[in-house]
Amino acid sequence: MTPQTAPTPTAQSWLMILLLGLVWGGTFMVMAIALEDYPPLTVACARTVLGALGLLALLPLTGRRIPTLTPGLLSSITWIGLFSTAIPFVLLSWGISHVASAFAGVSMAAVPLFVLPLAHFFSDEKLIPRRLVGVLVGFSGALVLIGPGLAAIGTGAEPLAQIACLAAALCYAISSTLTRRCPPIDPLVLAALTLLIGAIPLVPLMLIVDGIPTWQGARTGTAILFLGLIPTAAATLLRVTVIQTAGSVFMTLVNYQVPIWSMLFGAVVLSEDLPFRFFIALALVLTGLAVSQWNSLRGLLGSRRS
Repeated sequence: MTPQTAPTPTAQSWLMILLLGLVWGGTFMVMAIALEDYPPLTVACARTVLGALGLLALLPLTGRRIPTLTPGLLSSITWIGLFSTAIPFVLLSWGISHVASAFAGVSMAAVPLFVLPLAHFFSDEKLIPRRLVGVLVGFSGALVLIGPGLAAIGTGAEPLAQIACLAAALCYAISSTLTRRCPPIDPLVLAALTLLIGAIPLVPLMLIVDGIPTWQGARTGTAILFLGLIPTAAATLLRVTVIQTAGSVFMTLVNYQVPIWSMLFGAVVLSEDLPFRFFIALALVLTGLAVSQWNSLRGLLGSRRS
């Protein structure tokens, strides 16, 4: 058995990573548009169901099949599905209904910082001193982001919505750690099944709370369709391609782009007010991310120059 060579990012890999950052960065703006006519639970459910249907349809087209699900594999897929789709989609949908979409985008930059301490205790990636410094710097940015909200808890929904956005980031970090510990399975099959698992509790919950959704017009209806088919289904396929051709470390570059695009879309398209603390928080979070992943970034940039 020959050892596998480390994947090398190509010009196409860089193009795909830029496209992913753009798509995922614009997701929060599209969610805000969908929430103009649809309640948060409906938005979360529709996105999950459409994404699941899209990816399940891709499986036979790409020659993939759902394997026999052992108890261990089924348990892993279930927990990953809950923490990567159902729970964070609901938290983000509700959160964005009360805060600026740009806030949610900046919150997502904290995902890798949550991953590091989780991986230290539950995986094989130890929290060395440099990574610990990066985590502390990044979390100081998160405190700058939600500090005014924490001081105002009990005065309205906005402070809780800010916490919900950061809780969604924590959910994504937990799902990332669970995915690393998951038994071997094709990435695209895993993505399809986790969305399916996420849809199972959301559909009856939506029907009970919101009722059967109806078409509310081209603007918000198209936003719902976009959320399910582009950032949830198509971008997942693109993500799998990037990981398989350029490596999972290369995928971390998306985390630097998402908050920047979300702030840009929020300000330009939705005319959102961006408090100065957003920029301070973004700088601290990205600095912490760069410090914690310095060796990986240096290797990626070195491979790009060569």
